[in-house]
Amino acid sequence: MYVPAHFAVSDPAELHRIIGEHPLGVLITPVEGSVDANHIPFALDASHGPHGRLLAHVARANPLWQQCREGAQVLVVFRGDEHYISPNWYPSKHESHRQVPTWNYEAVHVHGRLAVREDERFIRGVVARLTRTHEAGEPVPWKMGDSAADYIDAMVRAIVGIEIAIERLEGKCKLGQNREARDVKGAVDVLRQRGRDAIAQAMAHPPGSR
Repeated sequence: MYVPAHFAVSDPAELHRIIGEHPLGVLITPVEGSVDANHIPFALDASHGPHGRLLAHVARANPLWQQCREGAQVLVVFRGDEHYISPNWYPSKHESHRQVPTWNYEAVHVHGRLAVREDERFIRGVVARLTRTHEAGEPVPWKMGDSAADYIDAMVRAIVGIEIAIERLEGKCKLGQNREARDVKGAVDVLRQRGRDAIAQAMAHPPGSR
């Protein structure tokens, strides 16, 4: 990933935040001289090993777990908040007419090695972890025990666990850090008016300023 210095993010806490808030990652794997991509929700276990690990599961019918050799080098891409930025939102544009459109965004690339896990205990643990995380905001959170045991048993047999040992995290937050403060404010104001509060907040308080 091309990362100019003023957009680079190396703080693990910030990278973990982006992953946690936007857990649907794109798992890119080598397949017979080419690459494949699967969109998978991941759980981050930051306490495991020197850099943490990613946990997920895929359908047993998905050829990913058979095509990707054990220990293969893989890449998982997480995209955070993002939005198009019009030059008309910059006060300086109306003075010099020297601005162009751009796109602001947050992205994290996770480099690591993949392991396929078929043991039931691991799979149930991953499902439970994902469920607890994403059901937490529900008035009555769903849990596996809410379903008939034989149904859950069948569902568990139909999936395969994925574990990715993280070797390197790469982060980029392109949030207007190279712009004048008044231009950033102009863009932030428009985004907030349009209900895009998340990216507006990120631009108003980019990594390093929080």
